[in-house]
Amino acid sequence: MKARKIGFIGLGLMGHGMAKNLVEKGHQLSIIGNRNRAPVEDLVSRGAKEVKKPSELAATCDIVFTCVPASTDVEAIVYGADGFLKSARPGLVHVDCTTANPTSTLKIAADYAAHGVQLVDAGLARGPDNAEAGTLNLIVGAEAGLLEDIRPVLLCCAENIFHVGPTGAGHRTKLINNFIAMGMAGLFADALTAARATNVDLSALYEVISAGGNNSAIFQIMAKSAMDGDASRLKFSIGNARKDMSYFVGMASDAGMVSLFGPAVLQAFTLATLNGQSDGFVPSISDVLAQLNHLETRRTGGPVG
Repeated sequence: MKARKIGFIGLGLMGHGMAKNLVEKGHQLSIIGNRNRAPVEDLVSRGAKEVKKPSELAATCDIVFTCVPASTDVEAIVYGADGFLKSARPGLVHVDCTTANPTSTLKIAADYAAHGVQLVDAGLARGPDNAEAGTLNLIVGAEAGLLEDIRPVLLCCAENIFHVGPTGAGHRTKLINNFIAMGMAGLFADALTAARATNVDLSALYEVISAGGNNSAIFQIMAKSAMDGDASRLKFSIGNARKDMSYFVGMASDAGMVSLFGPAVLQAFTLATLNGQSDGFVPSISDVLAQLNHLETRRTGGPVG
């Protein structure tokens, strides 16, 4: 595999593992850190170089990755005074792994095209443990030839690469994927709360659903978390879920679609965010519902609120 000069911004739960795999598999890695110094120091100890400005990455790298919370963060990196667009040289490839607003993605891609820069949207599926192991699923929107050129780099981080269409298709597909996952999480949280409110034994309900067609990975996470209070089985924050669902609802509206369940899922995560649980993991939504229904909460570390 040809070694590439790679830049990486966004060293959180997913980004650190991705960056670690890139540098350990032979690429020259430059990174931009944030207030949490631990992942920066770990990557520097593995051979990465820390730089201060996105423009430095755009001027020196072949490929730059972003894995940040929202499209507003991506836009700041691209359009800021020291952003990618100011210093990018023709041929630069920007791989955006943010769960992003597709409208923003297409605008950035169009602005890049005038400068000879290409945008690849690569939504992430699976979790932080997979990021560390290099076994993520990537949902990629890109021109086919470009994807084949960078595929060896992406395979440093991923077990499976799904090419779902041109630029923008990756982020659209990822939002639908997340809507299904968060919709199921909300549905199961509501059902498990109903079981508690009506004195249905959770262990018995767990056995019934586990043996039938309603069973799923999301059910297993939500049910076990409801029973023992450990929300860390799904390390994805309620605040990020709310953000993703707002993007999904906006995407559906832009398409002229009447969505029945999208607004309801968004409302559930908005309510949990207003309840002060933005930083809590998604299974904690069961505790928010418990609190609203005057039931005992079971979150590890104490009650919600």
